Amino acid sequence: MSWGQLLLSEIKAVFSHKALLLTVFGGVLFYSFLYPLPYKHQLPRDQKIVVVNFDKSGLSRKLIRMVDATPQIDVTHSADSISQAEKLIEENGLAGLLVVPNHFYRDILLGKSPVLAYSGDASYFLVYSTVVKGMVTAGETLSAEIKINRMLSEGKSLVAAKKQYTSIGLNLRPVFNTITGYINYVVPAVFVLILHQTLLIATGLLGGTQNELSRTEKNAYWLHCSPLKLIFARSLIFLSIYLVIMLYYFGICFSYYDISRLASPIELAQLALPFLLSTTFLGIFIGQLLPRRELATILVLLSSLPIVFSAGFVWPVSMLPAPLYWLSQFIPAVPGIQAFLQLNQMGADFIQIKQLWLQLWFQSSGYFLLAWWTVKNNPGLKRCECGER
Repeated sequence: MSWGQLLLSEIKAVFSHKALLLTVFGGVLFYSFLYPLPYKHQLPRDQKIVVVNFDKSGLSRKLIRMVDATPQIDVTHSADSISQAEKLIEENGLAGLLVVPNHFYRDILLGKSPVLAYSGDASYFLVYSTVVKGMVTAGETLSAEIKINRMLSEGKSLVAAKKQYTSIGLNLRPVFNTITGYINYVVPAVFVLILHQTLLIATGLLGGTQNELSRTEKNAYWLHCSPLKLIFARSLIFLSIYLVIMLYYFGICFSYYDISRLASPIELAQLALPFLLSTTFLGIFIGQLLPRRELATILVLLSSLPIVFSAGFVWPVSMLPAPLYWLSQFIPAVPGIQAFLQLNQMGADFIQIKQLWLQLWFQSSGYFLLAWWTVKNNPGLKRCECGER
């Protein structure tokens, strides 16, 4: 079979496979809008809370007004007891609770430190952190105001009082995620994972489908061509498709969601090549082992969550068990995510990700050999034949 005939046959096999097309084009397009949509505004604002004010003093009411003035919190309910507040939270779906203790104003006058109780729904970590941050900000602001007023009453100047109320002045400046938003934090990494997983599913689906068809179609083209030619043709097709998809993700989607892009197109292409090749070869290897097409989707989807936690962007790799960490280094998505984040989101020079880049090339070489061996020996086809007997 000539190269032209093989390429045409492979293109026909790819674009006539409905499940494969739905995974590659439908899945990629669907997730590009679905995943970032709930976090398009980056951070939750105006979270509704209930206040229990046991003190009833003017200073406690001022604190509540300050809490309500923060952009994170909207004080919509008040209660006379903790049990009543809990009931309001359940009935109205409120995000948090602030309790001002009894004798709050008296303790302030006596120079004591009253304890304010904050609580929030920790099942949604963004909402919880937002509510607590708003309450803490208001509490610290009121505390600073009280300390400054006390120093003024002792005869110190306003300038000196402002400098002395705290020994440390903080000037916080986020470096990479400048707006500290969710989209800039997690979406670039998840997009790389989506590319990895859909490419694995697509190549696995194609291999599993051809293993099934081989039981009845003894003259199928993939049974009568060189394994090397088949791998090169299949890799070329999927590489071409996913380079276009990467342009969509790293170009249109990043612009639409206002995600920073610090790498040049040439650097991204240099990194994308070993990443896509290693993933394609791994997918071909997996596809040749599968006796049924649907197993590709199941296997890849089951691996998604472990990859998320081992890739280092939502969970520190230093907290992973050593065997799990070393095992994760064989997955192209793990070095791929780290390399893309450092290069495109953190502004690293290409030389700084050279180790990750070489790791992807080593994976490409290893998975190419495994793909060649499985295409040549076709374990999935043998399993199909055994099952048929």
